[in-house]
Amino acid sequence: METSANVSAPNANRLFYASCFALITTAFSFSIRAGILPQLGEELSLTAEQLGFINSMWFLGFPISMVIGGLIYHKVGGKAIMQFAFFAHAVGIILTIYSGSYVGLLISTLLIGLGNGCTEAACNPMIADAYQGTRMSKMLNRFHMWFPGGIVVGSLISKFITDLGMSWETQIWIIMIPTLIYAYLFFGQSWPKAKVEEGATLTGNLKAMVSPLFLFMVVCMALTAASEFIPQQWSSIILAKSGAQPMLILALVTGIMAVARYFGGEMVHKFDQTGVLLGSAVLAAIGIYLFSTQTGAMAYIAAVFFALGVAYFWPNMIGFVADKIPKSGALGLSIMGAVGMFSQTIFQPITGRWIDSDLEKVAARGLTGDELELVAGQETMRTITIFPIILIVLFTILYFWVRNNKAKAQAESASA
Repeated sequence: METSANVSAPNANRLFYASCFALITTAFSFSIRAGILPQLGEELSLTAEQLGFINSMWFLGFPISMVIGGLIYHKVGGKAIMQFAFFAHAVGIILTIYSGSYVGLLISTLLIGLGNGCTEAACNPMIADAYQGTRMSKMLNRFHMWFPGGIVVGSLISKFITDLGMSWETQIWIIMIPTLIYAYLFFGQSWPKAKVEEGATLTGNLKAMVSPLFLFMVVCMALTAASEFIPQQWSSIILAKSGAQPMLILALVTGIMAVARYFGGEMVHKFDQTGVLLGSAVLAAIGIYLFSTQTGAMAYIAAVFFALGVAYFWPNMIGFVADKIPKSGALGLSIMGAVGMFSQTIFQPITGRWIDSDLEKVAARGLTGDELELVAGQETMRTITIFPIILIVLFTILYFWVRNNKAKAQAESASA
């Protein structure tokens, strides 16, 4: 049972469980849609480029609705944003199944992406307002646990249904299950008010967002997202000839991330958000470096280090802003999430160029075949290590800055 000292909203738990099912919907849309791509391409005679554009709609809708949702959160309320999320998810799912065309799939995937962004825009500030102190960090970590956790479950469901020879339409209908559950749990519920009054005004939000600390965290958010998503997105190409199964590594990484985030609150309570972020950057750097040097079974050891590193990035970046920059409000949290997603539109093409360049350089050394792909992949992974290395420096600065501020505040309180 939650005590009143820890929970500011009487229906906080119901809202939290609804948020988790909404994030599971996001995760299912990510993993199941990825699983049906070969069937879609074959049935509708789509090229790889067309399938790529369909996937890009998922990432496009996400930051758009996150930013808009953050701007209007305190005007229309989180409930209205989640009502639109349900509409976008439900219509997107149904349109995916019955459109039967390339354009229809573009629209349906964009709608699902918009629904996913609304989930982040509404649920992050709701959890930040519903819970107090370290309890808030704990619940944010447990909320974000369901993205990697949902990817694992969705991937297994997709593989199971595909192996049974069932249609891709059946898989898409599966996404409707958590959608209906979160709609039911949110129905008729009131949402908590903002903890900080200025956090509920656009002027207060913008003033907080031009502060050096917020801008510093924006840079860190782009780098944490790059450290997390780039190795996962490119693992099937970079690690293809390493002697490890890329999809098993992805499943191992997301599974460990889900478990780690479940216990994230205890980690924050013990080491504070800045200590957790600094430790995460160190582990992520070790994991990515091991990916660049190890093959075979050792690649799975690298995956463990990498997963433990990136697991705490996203929820604790959001939690830090909610805790240390509360006047940025729902808009600040949405901007942080949107920066994380949008940064990938910049870093992903750059990573692709690194891979092409490394392939050319290694080929010039006379290597061919599997050895060429292995060495080039390792070279690219070594380059990607620069992201968490920069974060180690930035989070070290942040750690000591926060610690000094706490010491000053305690000294002033004692003298008063």
